[in-house]
Amino acid sequence: MTRYIIIGAGAVGGTIGARLFESGHDVVLVARGMHLAALRDRGLRFRTPERERTLPLPAVAGPQELTAGPDDVLVLATKTQHSTSALEPWDGFVHAEAGRPPIILAQNGVANEPLALRRFARVYGMCVWLPALHLEPGIVEARGMPVSGILHLGRYPAGADEFIRGVAEDLEKSQFRAPVSAEVMRWKYAKLLGNLANAVEALTGPVGAAGAGAAEIVQRARAEGAAVLEAAGIAYASSEEQRVYRELLHNEPVTGGARRAGGSSWQSLARRSGSIEADYLNGEIVLLGRLHGVATPVNETLQRLVNAAAREGREPGSLSAVELTGQIPA
Repeated sequence: MTRYIIIGAGAVGGTIGARLFESGHDVVLVARGMHLAALRDRGLRFRTPERERTLPLPAVAGPQELTAGPDDVLVLATKTQHSTSALEPWDGFVHAEAGRPPIILAQNGVANEPLALRRFARVYGMCVWLPALHLEPGIVEARGMPVSGILHLGRYPAGADEFIRGVAEDLEKSQFRAPVSAEVMRWKYAKLLGNLANAVEALTGPVGAAGAGAAEIVQRARAEGAAVLEAAGIAYASSEEQRVYRELLHNEPVTGGARRAGGSSWQSLARRSGSIEADYLNGEIVLLGRLHGVATPVNETLQRLVNAAAREGREPGSLSAVELTGQIPA
């Protein structure tokens, strides 16, 4: 039986691990600090719109507590800024006959796949649409209904094989939709454009509640992103392609859960984590813009301000939309 080793048991990794575990798969969570202690002491408190339960998922600090098996699969679900430090301990995790396990990157952005390919021969991308929340040690809230998430899968840099189709089948049996694509990076670049709003949400609070100014900033950031991808010749899934799948996923409140909830960057500020993934979201657009001669003042400003907010331990919503607009060059 496949053993799924989930590196990073936060909102995304915790939800994927919990759902696979509930459908009878062998799952190990890799966590750290207070979250690891809570998982070991009490198990994972898993909240969904239908109910809350505690799952006795095994949790470890790293590969030193495991023996490599022939059917292991690594799933990296950390933020991109932690990818290198998260992957380094697994360099020696090799089975005598099967070799190094395949790895699936369940992360935002597009920088993780080439990073992993330096270490692993079999690298797979996962485009994650999964509304979930992790703010307290030992607790994960999965808010997606009627499925917990939509997870596009494919081999990196391109292609699809029997292995990833088998993973998709496991996920489909675990309350996910898991379409397999030979061009998974088209989906991840489309998600990148969507994630450019993360910094706005983290700085101003929920975009819908922050007023028309916040929505306008999101529009401008995404317009820069689309211009950059066009200049770079990078394809991404169309709005129509995405709409077909987005209509299958609804973000619902969970019993006993947090009333206010935001995306991954909002959660980084809410947890006072000290870092945020903006360098690999807005910063990816800034990088491509500089490489291809496209100005990106909105994304540059968002990257700078949200990084400062993370460093300084500021709460989400520390700026008004008017204040944020005033920081962006004309």
